Amino acid sequence: MRIAPFSAAALALALALVLAGASCRAEPADPAQGAAVAPGSEVDRSAERERMVTQQIEARGVEDPRVLEAMRRVPRHAFVPRAQAPQAYADHPLPIGHDQTISQPFIVAIMAELAEVDPGDRVLEVGTGSGYGAAVLGELAAEVYSIEILEPLALRAAATLKRLGYARIHVRAGDGYAGWPDAAPFDAIVVTAAAPRVPPLLLEQLAEGGRLVIPVGDALQQLEVHTRTADGVLRRRVFPVRFVPMTGEIRRRDSD
Repeated sequence: MRIAPFSAAALALALALVLAGASCRAEPADPAQGAAVAPGSEVDRSAERERMVTQQIEARGVEDPRVLEAMRRVPRHAFVPRAQAPQAYADHPLPIGHDQTISQPFIVAIMAELAEVDPGDRVLEVGTGSGYGAAVLGELAAEVYSIEILEPLALRAAATLKRLGYARIHVRAGDGYAGWPDAAPFDAIVVTAAAPRVPPLLLEQLAEGGRLVIPVGDALQQLEVHTRTADGVLRRRVFPVRFVPMTGEIRRRDSD
């Protein structure tokens, strides 16, 4: 499905609420909080998910029905530590350990909508984190490949996704700067950490018509969509955001 441009009012509302909602994957966490919710311990939180979708996501201008349904289906509480489960559907990030957080639900939804994922698509995610964003993409795409630079988070996310039955989401630990060339080209790429510039290897792994959704910048960041066409790559800036910085090779290249 292809989405229409956001109205000025919707963008203004989204921007105000994003900047008020704290940065994504950046809050400090207490490692003693434990792993994600254990198998068999989930409760029915469908009503909480419905409120999350209607009040936090749909009300801010996200319209793609497939994205809204994906947000209703994925059990966000299964991707957070037990101590955070009662807050899983709140309108802010939550700590998941290793000084990282699970992103604000609106951010996950808007990035999925901007990626314009169709049912047969192959998608790359750079920055697995808890695995929640990968699960949402997994509801939309045929195959999802997700890379996490922190190995403990990659292992935990892979285990959670496997337990929840996401057999077509592939997770590996590594530096996402180079993408996943063995699985390329991708119809969409979603990056969940801010890069000082767009990694060229990610653009190279976009299929024609594919979209790269990425926060770009350091102190000042913009959420951008880069679309590969037959004539090159088109860039669209969406709105200012705050993400933790992308680490690894892209920072080493900056220091050379």
